[in-house]
Amino acid sequence: MKLPQPEKPPRRGMFASLRSNFLTGLIVIAPIGITIWLIWTLTGWIDSWVLPFIPDRYNPSLLIAEWTGININIRGIGVVTFFVFTMLVGWIAKGLIGRSMIRWAESLVLSIPVVRTVYSGLKQIAETVLQQGQQNFDKACLVQYPREGIWAIAFISTSAKGEIAEKVPQDMVSVFLPTTPNPTSGFLLFVPRKDVIILDMTVEDSAKLIISAGLVYPNGEDAKKAVETQVAEAAE
Repeated sequence: MKLPQPEKPPRRGMFASLRSNFLTGLIVIAPIGITIWLIWTLTGWIDSWVLPFIPDRYNPSLLIAEWTGININIRGIGVVTFFVFTMLVGWIAKGLIGRSMIRWAESLVLSIPVVRTVYSGLKQIAETVLQQGQQNFDKACLVQYPREGIWAIAFISTSAKGEIAEKVPQDMVSVFLPTTPNPTSGFLLFVPRKDVIILDMTVEDSAKLIISAGLVYPNGEDAKKAVETQVAEAAE
């Protein structure tokens, strides 16, 4: 008596194979393409703001067009100009004359009611973010939000200070809870230190996890294999 032979798995058709190859290639190309597009767009946006302030006789694109007759759009001129100008302003601001000029300009701006409020807020934010350097958001953590039992990724900012630390008896830390997929917006929360779970992953890996809505985990190889498995299963 012959035993029944196991059925062979159906062979994948040409269309399924092409779709699998396309999805795999898209996974490789999409991050590179989006990164290049963002850099190209940001560079063009900065150029559009800076280039109008550069005199025509110093604009490299116009000089090349005048000498060779070839019209060429050189991206990044505005970025380089802005970088050099910012460094020059910083060098001048460190000197005695520069500090005096800045104090005079600030006193003039602060004398305008509406502008005073906007300028003071922007200056405080800029000084906090830029001067502290790498001390900002150096740790990622888990906090229970929006209710107990639900955990969310947040970034530790600093320990609670001033009036907040005086009014709350517990040891509190301020954390920034970003939103998905746009981590630039979010909520400022003051959480007891004992209720914060510090994560081993870096801030960059945590940001990737937030932006991807949980699809990209810190271990890139495992995530890549998982995606490839999903693509293969979808193609079958």
